[in-house]
Amino acid sequence: MQQAGSSASETEVTWEDQQNINKFGRLNNRLHEVEDEIKIAKETNESLEDAGNELILTDEDTVRFQIGEVFAHVPKEEVESRIEEMTEKTSKNLVKLEEEKESIVAQMAALKKILYGKFKDSINLEED
Repeated sequence: MQQAGSSASETEVTWEDQQNINKFGRLNNRLHEVEDEIKIAKETNESLEDAGNELILTDEDTVRFQIGEVFAHVPKEEVESRIEEMTEKTSKNLVKLEEEKESIVAQMAALKKILYGKFKDSINLEED
């Protein structure tokens, strides 16, 4: 009789439930990766903006521009266009990452609803 009572309070984990839990874990890992990538992209954008501002203030016709691991003397106009291209590329990447983050958060919310609906307090999907 006790065994029947204890099994009623415990919810059985089906294969589908396990797949949802695994998917939630993968999404959570990807969310952290995307957040790190967003942070790096924002820092890169700020650095490029600062470089563009410094370039505006300079009076020189040629400036040192880092290409790979070396610095090359490049005409100011070419450096300005390269910085603009790099900023545009990084901004587009940032928008793409933000959209991916929103998608992941929405998927995680749906999975939380399903899993908490079935397991209630028996499962913890929140980060501490």
